[in-house]
Amino acid sequence: MATDISLYPYNPSHVLPIIFATLVGLSLLLYVFQNLYWRVMYFMCWGGAVFTTGWILRAVSTYHPTHLGLYVGQAVCIYGGPPIYSAAEYNILGRLLHYLPMHAPLNPNRVLYFFLYLGVLVEALTAAGAARIAAARGDLAVYKSGGTLISIGLVLQAVLECLFMAIVAWLHRRCRRSGMLAPNVRSLCIMLYGTSTLILLRCIYRAVEAFATFNSLTSCSHLCRALLLHDWYIYAFEAAPMVMYTYWLNIIHPGRLLPAQSNRYLDLDGKTERRGPGWTEKRATWWTFLDPFDLRGRARGQPQHEEFWLHPQSWPVCEDGSYAQRTGTKSRVAWPC
Repeated sequence: MATDISLYPYNPSHVLPIIFATLVGLSLLLYVFQNLYWRVMYFMCWGGAVFTTGWILRAVSTYHPTHLGLYVGQAVCIYGGPPIYSAAEYNILGRLLHYLPMHAPLNPNRVLYFFLYLGVLVEALTAAGAARIAAARGDLAVYKSGGTLISIGLVLQAVLECLFMAIVAWLHRRCRRSGMLAPNVRSLCIMLYGTSTLILLRCIYRAVEAFATFNSLTSCSHLCRALLLHDWYIYAFEAAPMVMYTYWLNIIHPGRLLPAQSNRYLDLDGKTERRGPGWTEKRATWWTFLDPFDLRGRARGQPQHEEFWLHPQSWPVCEDGSYAQRTGTKSRVAWPC
């Protein structure tokens, strides 16, 4: 399906989409290769596939700037990739809280679900908004509704990233104060700070773009004209941060820093690892979804989970090394997603 005029308000680069499609695609191949060994980064593979597809479609679309289908497809995939990437962070944090249950502010089994449910909403809003904007074809009402959906999704994702970084900071601070900031824990915290910052930078750029574009319905400011009439912004503030994000997680792969077993935890001495019973809730399962932070129990001073780490003598020491001391045995057992 095609229109009569170019759907791009500028002359799109033919080279840059190919470069970024290649970079993201290579990163995806590295994830697939590493996933054969550790099998812990399902969301990075999924997000990489979507994001790579987006840049491939954009590369083709720049040669067919009047083709509506290609234009809509590249917009939806490029907008939709980063929220899926974020789910990988949530999975890593959940595994880190299993490893450090004594410092977990919420049920580690619910971290992924808590952020993922909201992430799905972000994904749906951004994809729907991108599709409506791309297909507006001069219809201001459709264009406006698409911009509104994207703006809401971007604000929500930025809030999620700030909340995520707050939980990482909470964990980091408690580990440092208790003398449990092992090298692997420190590396993961720094990585999560950095990757979240890259996601947040992308959200801020997309939010500025959305609001500037929305204002262009009445009068286009200097910022609006700059964003609408130049495509280098999307490569500098969308593509480049996401490429850095993907390679960062490739280099510091969590499968090398954390055990695959969710019941394996770091003892209070910050060096020994033990096999405990895993996180055990006293509440009904449905209640852990409604109140993952156990606000009710904490308000009463009675957390509704077993504090098994207070009785280390009851749990056996892991004899195959310690990830905290960089001697843990690598495992092909998959992390639960």
